[in-house]
Amino acid sequence: MDSAAGTTSAAPVVPVIAPSQARDQFNAQSLGRGLNAHVKQARVLMVGAGGIGCELLKNLVMTGFGEVHVVDLDTIDLSNLNRQFLFRQEHIKKSKALVAKEVAEKFNPAVKIVAHHANIKDAQFSIEWFSGFTMVFNALDNLDARRHVNKMCLAADVPLIESGTTGFNGQVQVIKKGVTACYDCAPKETPKTFPVCTIRSTPSQPIHCIVWAKSYLLNEIFGVSEDESAFDHSADADNAQEIAELKREAEALRNIRDSVGSPEFHEMLFDKVFNTDIIRLRSMEGMWKARKPPEPIVYKDLLEKAADALASKDVILKNDQKVWSLEENLVVFKDSLDRLSQRVLEMKKEVAEGTAKDAIITFDKDDNDTLDFVAASANIRSALFGIDRKSKFDIKQMAGNIIPAIATTNAIVAGLCVLEAFKVLRGEYDKAREVFLTPFAPARLLASDRSREPNPDCPVCGAFQTRAYVDLSRATLNDLVEDFLKLQLGYGDKEISVSNEVGILYDPDETDNLGKKLIELGIKSDSFLTVTDEDDEEPFVNVVVAIQEAKEPLEDRPIQGVALGDIKIPTKPKKTPAPTEARSPSEGVTEVLPAKRPHPDETAEDAEGVVAKKARTTATAPAAVPDDDDVVVVVEEDSGAWSGAIVIDDSD
Repeated sequence: MDSAAGTTSAAPVVPVIAPSQARDQFNAQSLGRGLNAHVKQARVLMVGAGGIGCELLKNLVMTGFGEVHVVDLDTIDLSNLNRQFLFRQEHIKKSKALVAKEVAEKFNPAVKIVAHHANIKDAQFSIEWFSGFTMVFNALDNLDARRHVNKMCLAADVPLIESGTTGFNGQVQVIKKGVTACYDCAPKETPKTFPVCTIRSTPSQPIHCIVWAKSYLLNEIFGVSEDESAFDHSADADNAQEIAELKREAEALRNIRDSVGSPEFHEMLFDKVFNTDIIRLRSMEGMWKARKPPEPIVYKDLLEKAADALASKDVILKNDQKVWSLEENLVVFKDSLDRLSQRVLEMKKEVAEGTAKDAIITFDKDDNDTLDFVAASANIRSALFGIDRKSKFDIKQMAGNIIPAIATTNAIVAGLCVLEAFKVLRGEYDKAREVFLTPFAPARLLASDRSREPNPDCPVCGAFQTRAYVDLSRATLNDLVEDFLKLQLGYGDKEISVSNEVGILYDPDETDNLGKKLIELGIKSDSFLTVTDEDDEEPFVNVVVAIQEAKEPLEDRPIQGVALGDIKIPTKPKKTPAPTEARSPSEGVTEVLPAKRPHPDETAEDAEGVVAKKARTTATAPAAVPDDDDVVVVVEEDSGAWSGAIVIDDSD
């Protein structure tokens, strides 16, 4: 009350701002109103909701991206919780995509999140579906899915931001059709395989015994016979006799498989692989001239020594950090066989009732039954061959091909993904960078470089990409070749071949399929066909045709190209002449003249295996740089766009 005037003073009115509005104001201040508007209108796809995916989804939501679709096939495991911060104990066994959506929505309710608990390779995720996104983020952990998304984004002409981490190493790459290199432009490291005779006859390392237990023994008894992808068969011809013996051993194991669940099953299997097979190996004296032969073990003899271990079974099974003794491994081997046998018998009942297709168990690093069996079997085999045994924890890492994941690395890479996304939204691909995070002793190195140009020899983006709408009910291979390729695409009288992932469908000498419908040849919507020009003079580059099923009937012709008026297939570039030899007339010395002078900044880098880039030094005043442990060096390009390295000492 104002005593002089006798009136009440009104309190100032403070406007109430919703948290989402306040966040948007801050984003507009940070990004600028133009870029912030692009962010709010963006419709993006994130493939993978694991280590990088959790961090990235949080960043996308907090930044205010308008609509985010999340695709992930996996469910949440206990081992995920240390670095995938969106998940908690109560989420175990639930869908990663669905839980990530539920949790991330609370960070910013203004963002629309759509979750898909599915495989990105499913038919529902078509090229047309990919075309509906502003950009795609890859947060995957396997080569096959990465290659699939890369191919789909190129076909749909949608920018892709590829990322990955390996321990402390990380990498981010912007991929834009025709502008930057794609994921397959650089060769990728192939999965490690081992000679079959090393795995089955002469192991010398723990990994050999682990691969034997996982890819051979487990599959022969409970799964599909022999995981061929784990073995190298290139030397089979040189070991024909041994290979024949190994095939006989596998046949004997399949007979034992029929005894699953019987009282004598444990002993039959143990004595077969750890006694009979070992005795046979010892009989091949030439194999052991330079190494110690293995020592066979009899099941009953070892079981008598394992009385104390059997009494402590529960304690042994819980301790995955301990390297088990031979007797303790027998206990785990026996118990895991009981569990797996029970599962198989239940599956067989379901098959008989028609509620299941088969009774097969495959290895899963998070399945304790299969992991215990592999760990115990590998360790027993290691003991026979005098190889160091490993703990169950270590075997899980090795058998599951687990690369240590660092939460901080995931967070840094996810942040870099969003920073590169801003350039994509502006269309500034000339400013996009490939960024590498890698330990660079004694400092940490965060290095970036200009995006590589597409590799003309890349089998994926080096080809010309186009799409065709097809009436699959009536289109034949002849329609594709004669009408679409020769007339609509302009191949004319050129000799061409057409192939898919299975093999060649048509060439001038292979015409049997011309009268068949495309659907009879396994070609459906989102199939990819590769057209190769056989012309020796001026051949076109390979053309990849993405097949799209026509939504409406095509009246004139059963195959119709997309935007054919704008299509002009480029010819293959002339090959650079090979280096030539020039002889010095004065000294008679032969020297090799390079066909191309290398750029001083060029380095051989693999997009999958992150390589530490050497920081470039400035050409001016090197003496002016103080010799100080805390110095931070920032290297800039002449253009002023940052593309160098920041080296920060972390010795403290």
